[in-house]
Amino acid sequence: MSLDIHLQPGSLVSARGREWVVLPDSKDDTLILRPLGGSQREATLVYLPLERTPVAPASFPPPDPALAGSHQAGSLLRDALLLRFRAGGGPFRSFGNIAVEPRAYQLVPLLMALKQATVRLLIADDVGIGKTIEACLIARELLDRGEIGRLTVLCPPHLCEQWQGELDLHFNIPAEVVRTSTVGRLERGLPPGRSLFEVYPFTIVSLDYIKSDRRRDEFLRSCPEFVMVDEAHTCTRSGAGGRHQRYQLLKGLAETGGRHLVLLTATPHSGDEAAFSNLLGLLDPDFAGLHELPEGRRAALREQLARHFVQRRRPDIEEWQEASLFPERLTREAVYRLTGRWGQLFDDVLEYAREMIAGSAGLGLVEQRMNWWAALALLRCISSSPAAAVKALSTRIEAIEKAMSPDVLDEEGEALTLDGGADLAAISDSVPAAARDDVEHLALLASYADDLRGPAADPKLAALLAEVQALVAAGFRPVIFCRYVATAHYVAEHLAKAFPEYTVAAVTGELAPAEREERVVALAATDPRILVATDCLSEGVNLQEWLNAVVHYDLSWNPTRHEQREGRVDRFGQPSSQVRAVMLYGEDNPVDGAVLKVILRKAERIRKELGVLVPMPDDENRVSQAVMQAVLLRQQEGKSRARQLSLFEARLLPLEEDLDRKWQNIRDKVARNRTIFAQRRLRPEEVLPEWRKAMAALGGEEDVRRFVRQAAERLGAPLESRRQGFRLHLRHLPAVVRERLAGLGIDPAGPLDLEFRYPPPPGCRFIHRSHPLVAALADFLAEGAMDGSIPEIVARAGAIFTEAVTVRTVVLLVRLRCQLVISRAGQEHTMLAEEVLPVALAADSSDWLDGDAARQLLDAQPCRDMDPAARRRHVRAGLDRLAGLADRLEALALARAEALLADHRRVRDAAEARGQYRVRPVLPVDVIGVLVLVPFVPFV
Repeated sequence: MSLDIHLQPGSLVSARGREWVVLPDSKDDTLILRPLGGSQREATLVYLPLERTPVAPASFPPPDPALAGSHQAGSLLRDALLLRFRAGGGPFRSFGNIAVEPRAYQLVPLLMALKQATVRLLIADDVGIGKTIEACLIARELLDRGEIGRLTVLCPPHLCEQWQGELDLHFNIPAEVVRTSTVGRLERGLPPGRSLFEVYPFTIVSLDYIKSDRRRDEFLRSCPEFVMVDEAHTCTRSGAGGRHQRYQLLKGLAETGGRHLVLLTATPHSGDEAAFSNLLGLLDPDFAGLHELPEGRRAALREQLARHFVQRRRPDIEEWQEASLFPERLTREAVYRLTGRWGQLFDDVLEYAREMIAGSAGLGLVEQRMNWWAALALLRCISSSPAAAVKALSTRIEAIEKAMSPDVLDEEGEALTLDGGADLAAISDSVPAAARDDVEHLALLASYADDLRGPAADPKLAALLAEVQALVAAGFRPVIFCRYVATAHYVAEHLAKAFPEYTVAAVTGELAPAEREERVVALAATDPRILVATDCLSEGVNLQEWLNAVVHYDLSWNPTRHEQREGRVDRFGQPSSQVRAVMLYGEDNPVDGAVLKVILRKAERIRKELGVLVPMPDDENRVSQAVMQAVLLRQQEGKSRARQLSLFEARLLPLEEDLDRKWQNIRDKVARNRTIFAQRRLRPEEVLPEWRKAMAALGGEEDVRRFVRQAAERLGAPLESRRQGFRLHLRHLPAVVRERLAGLGIDPAGPLDLEFRYPPPPGCRFIHRSHPLVAALADFLAEGAMDGSIPEIVARAGAIFTEAVTVRTVVLLVRLRCQLVISRAGQEHTMLAEEVLPVALAADSSDWLDGDAARQLLDAQPCRDMDPAARRRHVRAGLDRLAGLADRLEALALARAEALLADHRRVRDAAEARGQYRVRPVLPVDVIGVLVLVPFVPFV
């Protein structure tokens, strides 16, 4: 850096009649300055050739004894300074800007990213482990290191609002959602020729919006340099359709050199080898051919892939002694029987479906497939509920009258019927058309089904009500997953009748993503509560804060879907020590029996053995079709249902044996992968102490709580304790604070309900160190202390009588500034690290205390009042000692710089990261505050 030494980052200068701190990225002729008592938001540019008065070095003035305040005024300054800093002295630059406490294992992807000049990561941790936190830690760290300036998240449309909330609440990144309903507002007023991705630095983009050819090309041109892709497995299929468009989008992004790309998925390998190869190829084209290589070359390439691929399961976390982070999951099966009129209706529909298949023998291939899809869909709906059956039979009648291309109907039929690649929000209750015209018979079946609503005639619903009663009696709050919209509404209606004291809500794909989120949040504000949902909520949505049990009302034909459903509550952050999962199925229903026996029970057995979910081999749709072919074989006349089921199971045996062999092969691969992709060689436990150091230097939860309560009280707006959380009446705060809050998006006229612990109660805002309320209060008080305008509230100097000392002791609050220079990939980047430390010096000693010992003295409590004149006298005496401490304070700064360098090197070594670090203290050290502790001698 060629800047004059007095103008380098961290230096104090005088310009335009006030003092400033020089910030990084200043140049020879242009300085970026922050007011000495101001915040980062008040930074300004100063172009030196145009300044009338030359910018000159400045020094930090000592406290003024005439403005000495009370003990509370001094401690409030300490907390304001502590919480004001965003760039502390630790090796992780982002910790001052986040509102989560990462666990050791969640630091592993960050350590991996720090090893790479261009980050390319596939984070494939198990459902509920915290992939979002892991990815956002990387993004926030690169932002705070100055390595990126813009970022975007690509995700399915129903997850946009959740990502927006996560980035804002926990990582202090205010992002805009980009999709069809918002893009008009965002593009309004853009400069000509500028993309919204260039104007808005942080965006969350719906994959369905951006995947089209026209929008994709514009996005590739202006895409930010850091991209996170959620549910990346939905973007990896080649061929035709929406998934192909998603893949082409990601392929284009990956081909741009220097772009950071972080892919997130809990199911990287869903059984489709080609899709998995496409996913790996986004990290590096060489990885796409991994499965085709001979074993020797494959091992070497797998080692290289391990630098970009992290996949941990619950057992991997337990090996790091983190088992207490996750609840215990207890699973069970619950049965019902197809009794009475409902059993007869099922048999009638099954026979009708078999006749459809048999009657298509002389038709063309496409017509045969159309009948196949229609038969399967009818069986799924009749197995779900009377409401779904009525809906299916009615839409089956409508489908007969449609004049559509057989090819289109064939493609539509597969999407409507099977679980493999369906858009979870778009699963329809419709039954696809078939090459058969029998409206009268369908209408009769629909009428019959309509008479069977309610637990008296519907044994499946009766079984559900009993299961829910047992769950809520044991203190659980369940979510019931259904495949069909009609079933979800039907189940919710009868649950509301059976549990009138509960709030029951149904959330389905009929609702827009924002409406779904609103309904879930509204339900969370009630207690007790029951949620009914379709699979639009089974992927990516966090329900662990409000619910802790899952009931599979409709079995999925894909075991991954079951894991995703249960992962909504069994995940990081679940406050309950135990979660329940119940699979409800028809004991004598051949559809349920086949899916359960051949697919779901095997998947669950392997999950319990390995601790991981192993995806179904090959294409899960082919397996599902093979199972259903056995179901649709014509039954033998005169045989009882029990005998028919026995024959049916015999037909399934060859399919089971073949599936077992394939599943075993994949299981062995998964076991091998865990030895390499679990990333055990990285040592996150060695750098976790850096987090704790950062919280000590920057302020944690208890510091935030203490500061906000004391600041609000001293500013005339004390917190009001409520049954849940606190209420702050913002209108009582000073006008300057209210104006700042309004500028930060907080209505200063109304009350603010808040809580300092996460998760907050419904209706309360989570207040953390980077929340706008904390920032506004800390900035106002720090500025007031520096200019001496409100010494009765906050002050730089004070003196108290206390029993904490036996001799007069001076406690100094010093601010240390260090230049941190990172050399990486041939580039140098300079950052400014700031921290406030207390140091104490007793009158009868030449040694001083720092660290926890000095902090304890700073928290010493006064024993009796001290008159203002005595306070000023003691403060002057304390300031007199400063003259002889310059060398010792400089030695302290040098020691802290060495410690900071050692911390950075330890993190770099733990991550095996490239690059070098240099740390240089900025001198002289600033003495921000002085507190004199006078021993209290009681009257005898």
